Amino acid sequence: MMPGHARNPHELYYLNTQRAQEKMERPEKGLKQRLRVCVATCNRADYSKLAPIMFGIKSQPEIFDLEVVVLGSHLIDDYGNTFRMIEQDEFDIGSKLHTIVRGEDEAAMVESVGLALVKLPDVLQRLAPDILLVHGDRFDALALATAASLMNIRILHLEGGEVSGTIDDSIRHAISKLAHYHAVCTRSAERHLISMCEDHSHILLAGCPSYDKLLSAHKRDDYADIIKSWIGDEVKEQDYIVALQHPVTTDIKNSIKIYELMLDAIISFNKKTLILFPNIDAGSKEMVRVMRRKGIEQHPKFRAVKHVPFDQFIQLIAHAGCMIGNSSCGVREAGAFGTPVINLGTRQTGRETGENVLHVRDADTHNKIYHALELQFGKRYPCSKIYGDGNAVQRILKFLQAIDLSEPLQKKFCFPLVKECISQDIDHILETQSALAVDLGGTNLRVGIVSMKGKVVKKYIQLNPKTFEERIELILTMCKQAMVDAVHLNCRILGVGVSTGGRVNPQDGVVLHSTKLINEWSSVDIRTPLSSALHLPVWVDNDGNCAALAEKKFGHGKGIENFVTIITGTGIGGGIIQHYELIHGSTFCAAELGHIVVSLDGPECMCGSHGCIEAYSSGLALQREAKRLHDEDLLLVEGMTVNNKEQVNAIHLIHAARLGNSKAESVLHTAGTALGLGIVNILHIINPSLVILSGVLAEHYENPVRHVISQRALFSAQGTKIMISELEDPALLGAASMVLDYTTRRTF
Repeated sequence: MMPGHARNPHELYYLNTQRAQEKMERPEKGLKQRLRVCVATCNRADYSKLAPIMFGIKSQPEIFDLEVVVLGSHLIDDYGNTFRMIEQDEFDIGSKLHTIVRGEDEAAMVESVGLALVKLPDVLQRLAPDILLVHGDRFDALALATAASLMNIRILHLEGGEVSGTIDDSIRHAISKLAHYHAVCTRSAERHLISMCEDHSHILLAGCPSYDKLLSAHKRDDYADIIKSWIGDEVKEQDYIVALQHPVTTDIKNSIKIYELMLDAIISFNKKTLILFPNIDAGSKEMVRVMRRKGIEQHPKFRAVKHVPFDQFIQLIAHAGCMIGNSSCGVREAGAFGTPVINLGTRQTGRETGENVLHVRDADTHNKIYHALELQFGKRYPCSKIYGDGNAVQRILKFLQAIDLSEPLQKKFCFPLVKECISQDIDHILETQSALAVDLGGTNLRVGIVSMKGKVVKKYIQLNPKTFEERIELILTMCKQAMVDAVHLNCRILGVGVSTGGRVNPQDGVVLHSTKLINEWSSVDIRTPLSSALHLPVWVDNDGNCAALAEKKFGHGKGIENFVTIITGTGIGGGIIQHYELIHGSTFCAAELGHIVVSLDGPECMCGSHGCIEAYSSGLALQREAKRLHDEDLLLVEGMTVNNKEQVNAIHLIHAARLGNSKAESVLHTAGTALGLGIVNILHIINPSLVILSGVLAEHYENPVRHVISQRALFSAQGTKIMISELEDPALLGAASMVLDYTTRRTF
């Protein structure tokens, strides 16, 4: 009968009975019963880490009884039938499980896990190991850990606690939660597991087992012969590239793009290259198609292979001019030789790396990758031992011997101390989660109680005091009154959000520089006095940014990845949302959209410059022009009157234009054109999919802005949506959204 095939019930009964009897038999006096260790390997990469441990276990037959299970891509011809190298290492394979469902997409990965779960129980029941060794973060390994934990088999997980930034993280951490024991490579990984409530006494800081072999094996005298056999007779040491790129299952489209750009860059670089086929993850089939479409397998500068034995792969990495791709080998093993590495994309984001690694997170053309090759190729860096010192195997073998099989099998978690839970009652459940929102304007100070759904439950308005002390005192008074009222309104206040003019450091809650409309409001710490007095968390940001956050949570920007909000009021401001995140800039002055210069010799702006959008299109600019026309008796037309005590403002200018005043129409046309030109600049720099006009002047500027975009914007930007905000109070809603998003664990 072939290994891994189903046995009949009578044979299973006999084997299980025999195994139970063997386990019940007492060892001879003075001898300890051998520890039955099952090592399961799924692919060429995890075997390179498991093989040194397997050799160590095999060398001590008086202590250990080794069982080997092979599954996954080891048994697939397209991936080199790598189970043969396990046989060449003279290990007896107890079971071969064909668990891969072909398709190389997300569904095939899930089906492969399911198939493994169907086949593994028979094997694990037959072998009855004391402990199962599982490595890493592959989906096959998740199936192994799941099956073993449900069958009450102890699990030792190798290389848990690491962070790489893809779906591998989720799988790796899931395996760690199922595992009873852990052998980690770095101190950071150990700390991560402790943070995940794993028992510190069950964690071994061992180092990477493959380092035990590579730290000495790369000094072989025959490395030149290995290079020639794999890459060519004419190739010299440090004059070739090793490329190994795998798909990122959470971003397949982008990883294929990066792979194609990598191939283009290597072709242009014109150096001999050994390129390995990608692993079996979803997206690998598309990557192979890209490789073949570019003729890589027939290209004279490339050698494309499915597998290289690990001991020879070490030589090729150690003596390469550069390694490129996103394999963990690049950020781990290559560092032991000081080999320069170019890490592409996000697959290894979060990994600890040596100074030999240069990251290219993303690229739109192959030029960036080509430049990285120019920087890295042929360099040599100090050897790094972040992942091991060459003594991992002996530590792991001692750790295995120290496992007490008489301990209860149920694993324990070490949770941090927390306050006891408060019993809930119906009033608590029915409370509306809300925020206190503060809008600090040039004229008025407003406070609102804002619910999770964006409803302003109650609003408070007072004139804004002139001095800093009076202003803080009034904010506290209004907030305290709102908190009292919130109890009667059945609103649970989660925190305070403050929207204010000027440049704000939201990390520290400090107003760095304010507008001229708000005196004594520069270098002011708002967060500390409010938080200390109200005993609530406090968030602070610029009013333009708050308007963008309001649109993102409650308005037209909901679900939009990239958009810009422009406030048209007393001044001109705004906020930029890029990849669903608010952009603040390196010194917190991003999205100062009102100070985009649209004319070199325009009117003076309040910022001290000339020709800013705000100098043309803000409410103050329109008021200035209205007053000028009124002083020249050019404002009023038939049907208009202005009281002597009434101050002329932008509303009068707009009214005059509607009644046919050509001078007023000209001012508004210039203002709309200036705003439109600024928005065209924004479209060409940021390329958002949506521009939202907000504020009291928004509806007056909509048509002029659309016209300027149609006349001045590049063709590809002319289709950008222009919408008028439908939010009645964006400043308060934006201030509230900072609180509601963060305190309910959403991304901010």
